[in-house]
Amino acid sequence: MIHSFLLFFLSFSGVRSLGVNYGQVGDNLPSPDKVLELLTSLKISKVRIYDTNPQILTSFANSNTELVVTIENEMLTQLLDPQQALQWVAIHIKPYFPAVRITGIAVGNEIFTGNDTVLMANLIPAMIAIHEALGELGLGSYIHVSTPTSLAVLEESFPPSAGSFKGEVSSYISQFLQFLSRTKAPFWINAYPYFAYKDNPDIISLDYALLNPMTYLVDPSTKLNYDNMLYAQVDAVIFGMARLGFDGIEVRVSETGWPSKGDLDEIGANSENAAIYNRNLLRRQLANEGTPLRPNSRLEVYLFALFNEDMKPGPTSERNYGLYHPDGTMAYNMGLSTSSASISLSSSATK
Repeated sequence: MIHSFLLFFLSFSGVRSLGVNYGQVGDNLPSPDKVLELLTSLKISKVRIYDTNPQILTSFANSNTELVVTIENEMLTQLLDPQQALQWVAIHIKPYFPAVRITGIAVGNEIFTGNDTVLMANLIPAMIAIHEALGELGLGSYIHVSTPTSLAVLEESFPPSAGSFKGEVSSYISQFLQFLSRTKAPFWINAYPYFAYKDNPDIISLDYALLNPMTYLVDPSTKLNYDNMLYAQVDAVIFGMARLGFDGIEVRVSETGWPSKGDLDEIGANSENAAIYNRNLLRRQLANEGTPLRPNSRLEVYLFALFNEDMKPGPTSERNYGLYHPDGTMAYNMGLSTSSASISLSSSATK
């Protein structure tokens, strides 16, 4: 078991563009200091969290871990006020930096694909206020500001060259892209080939969705070859930005993963497919791959997720994206050994 664990974490060594999402929607999760021990053992040095939990920030101080923190959607309205934004940064960011290597602030999550147009209208002003507050406190050159967006923001995604944003959000997206271009921040996309396969299993090849090497699909307009769906999804976003007049903005995958368990109607949600998807993702990251459109630029990816979270609402799959169970045992065998790896994590829920 120790041997298989070593095999697992050594596979992450040297993968500088792979991170992991550390969610906390569970009542049985290990304490942040134990989580840091696990991440350190796995050689994972990039982490995204969904708040600014002071326990996590304190535990991650003086570690090698780069951290992306999140401002929750319900906080955006009050941060429109520059003084409130300044106070937020002064309380939630400045006391921890630079001991905590905070590299990014996610302002909200998947706002452009929600139904709240007021929230959409408030998003960019809130981002601007946070960015200016960072600058005022001397942190602007160290911490970028962006917002993770669901792939559902696209009207068309295949072939990638047809990528375009939905008309009803294009004005908001244009403002967003102007901000990213001006501040040199990345476009974060939550991209899940699993969802596309689940909804269209008779049309979409499972190998294509699982990132398995396969016969190339050729984009008829660009003649670029695609052997997996994730890269096609990312390039569709890049083409969508170009349609709005923006080139050169980096795209990073803020979430991607595959559930190891699901309900009866959640086709493809099983441990075998989850292991294949994440193993293939790791293999491609080890090769420092870029997408066909940007082959010389490593694609930065954050895997979803570190732990299964037992309190997440929705279908069974929502509670089964983790690499690990909260007790430290692996949720499934990644295929690197004949036995599952584990690490001792005393359970202590993060509040």
